[in-house]
Amino acid sequence: MARVCIQTQDFDLSREAAALRAGDGGVGAVAVFVGTVREIGSGAAVSQMELEHYPGMTETAIEAMVDEALARFNIRAAKVIHRVGLLQAGDQIVAVLVSSAHRGQAFQACEFLMDYLKTQAPFWKKEYTADGAQWVDARVADDEALARWGIAVGNAV
Repeated sequence: MARVCIQTQDFDLSREAAALRAGDGGVGAVAVFVGTVREIGSGAAVSQMELEHYPGMTETAIEAMVDEALARFNIRAAKVIHRVGLLQAGDQIVAVLVSSAHRGQAFQACEFLMDYLKTQAPFWKKEYTADGAQWVDARVADDEALARWGIAVGNAV
């Protein structure tokens, strides 16, 4: 099973969770985070969001994040699915799934991966509102979230 999938099509969360734990009798917990396109973005109603990435580079960066999660937490497996292309308000963007023997490690690893993704994955987001299209800048709050894991970054300006 691939640990990282970058795709334009939507994903079936229940199928992905079942695949993550399939054949592993040691899984006692699966923690999942799903991010969606919010209708409210940078102060305006968002009708669409466009996500771009650099093929190959993006997958490699996220694979390194999964390796880091496996090294930091007592987890059995992890998978990251991230959509690219033009998405509508309410569409699923990203799923992070983590399996472990116990829920605590799964929750922590899932949150770690999401914090890491928000700051270090090479994606570019553009929001479409009634005022036009605007690229989304890095946020200080995202850098601060990753800092709690001992990783200092300065993406936000």
